Amino acid sequence: MALPKADVVELKRCTGFLLLINGRESKRVRTFEQEECMEAEACGSKDRLQQANERGRVFFVSDPHGENRIFSQIVDGECAGLEGSADYVHLVGDVYDRGPAAELIMDKIADMDNLDIQWGNHDVVWMGAALGNRGCIAHVVRNCARYGNLDILDAYGIDRAPLEKFAATAYADDSCVAFGLKETNGLPDNLVELNVKVQKAMAIIQFKVEAQLISENPAFNLQNRKLMNAIDFAANTVVVDGIEYPLTDTVFPTVDPADPNKLTDQEETVIAALQQSFQSSERLKRHIDVLLRKGGMYHICGNDLVFHACVPLNADGSLMETDFLGRPLKGKALLDEVDLVVREAFLSKDEEAKKRGGDLLWYLWLGQGSPLFAKSKMATFEIYYIADKAARKEVKNVFYSLLDDGAAIDGVFRDFGMNPACSRIVCGHVPVKVKDGENPVRCGGKIVMIDGGMSKAYRKTTGLAGMVLVEDGVAGQQVSTLCLIGQPESDDTPAEIVEKRVL
Repeated sequence: MALPKADVVELKRCTGFLLLINGRESKRVRTFEQEECMEAEACGSKDRLQQANERGRVFFVSDPHGENRIFSQIVDGECAGLEGSADYVHLVGDVYDRGPAAELIMDKIADMDNLDIQWGNHDVVWMGAALGNRGCIAHVVRNCARYGNLDILDAYGIDRAPLEKFAATAYADDSCVAFGLKETNGLPDNLVELNVKVQKAMAIIQFKVEAQLISENPAFNLQNRKLMNAIDFAANTVVVDGIEYPLTDTVFPTVDPADPNKLTDQEETVIAALQQSFQSSERLKRHIDVLLRKGGMYHICGNDLVFHACVPLNADGSLMETDFLGRPLKGKALLDEVDLVVREAFLSKDEEAKKRGGDLLWYLWLGQGSPLFAKSKMATFEIYYIADKAARKEVKNVFYSLLDDGAAIDGVFRDFGMNPACSRIVCGHVPVKVKDGENPVRCGGKIVMIDGGMSKAYRKTTGLAGMVLVEDGVAGQQVSTLCLIGQPESDDTPAEIVEKRVL
């Protein structure tokens, strides 16, 4: 289609789309290749898009979570049993968090022309942090401390000295009993203790700044997540979802019970310094630009619909409607609008649009209606402060209970303009418990879930160290093979394919 040259402010090439920024309005325009994909009806072998774009060997890789060594071994063909490298890679989200070297993964993919990215929830929270959203920053730094990965802040030139000084002082006499680390990554005892205190300091700051974001964004419908207000500081209890629970940690040196969401002067200094550091990091800006240029909310290639988490559904299998910035949206329309608003936040010079985009990225990280989070709540507070596991439960979107419901999944394909008879969803986000017999292939092959737990933090859950879905051209046909990666015996042991399943 012809674009009005006089009105075009900026034109960006997105994955499968052209993005037109026209003043403060944005619209997503399908490319010729995308139209070809949408119109393809023949399902016997390759559709016209596949025939036109012979890309050779294609890898689908999901949820590396900072595990640069295994990720690089996969895409470079150094993973034993993989039998060669990728000609093209779909990276299905969650580069960041959990593992130690997300910045090295970003360095690597920045130099790859044969790659696209589907944003994950852990990616968008870093994008929001780069924009300066305080809720995103607090989550990012707290997560880094929880997994013993504060060094990544150094890699991005983010000054953590004021935070560490504050945490060591404010929580000097606090054992921080509820804030043990998930991973220590070989840190000495003194640094483990410092990470614990930093984690608690950032958790308290997080709960406070999130309460402010909730008040500023009533449309997000998160009023029940202002949990500092639900604490009885005299009784050391908290009320969540109408139930009173005892607190597992009762030390709050920086909290005023009369105004529990107010930052102390020292906390304000810390979060302001972090905000300035995140916004001024040149390396982080380059990496976010990679996510914007190479990534998006979803990608359609041939008969594959690729996204990180889900398309939200109702209990009857219909598309779930979300009130998105005052507009009721669902399915493809929701994902398209999210994609555009995120980009506008980075492309626009309008400060209101940037603020709206930053708040949205925070919501995408933890909001019930987010297609990237896809749960009832993010139970960070409950995990730290309530022992009862029932209070901690995060209920997944109905999409995950309908993975074998052909009618519901076919409805998703139709909404995206795809032929249900020959289409497939490839997604990650939820680690597949292969060790417990959970099958990554669902709905008769219409869904392939490829989060195999590449990060050490997830390997006990999955029994694996990742998965890669490989598409090879064999005798004029596309052959799909799901490759399961075994857990390396040590950090020096090469990753190895331990099982292959031809789909």
